Amino acid sequence: MAEQNKTATERVVLGLGALMVLWATVALIGETSQAGSISELVRQYMVATSMITPLQTLVDCATHIKGIDYLLWVAFIVAIPTFYSRVNTDRTRAAANKITA
Repeated sequence: MAEQNKTATERVVLGLGALMVLWATVALIGETSQAGSISELVRQYMVATSMITPLQTLVDCATHIKGIDYLLWVAFIVAIPTFYSRVNTDRTRAAANKITA
């Protein structure tokens, strides 16, 4: 009896999951046809949830680009010495191994 209840419960959960997937697929296809493309749909979602703000003026655009530029500079300032030390360490290890061998 318990096995039959378990199988019936599994079927109900599987059916509900299939209905949710079907609903989500239909909603995505409908919204995509209305928005025109997936990227436009994603942009509309991000604007609606305040993840991004539409740039109104050239100054807004320049400020946004300047902020991204600063982040890229910080990433390069950290990445280049780290990469150099990694490459340099491997060469000294190889030279040390040749001497001892």
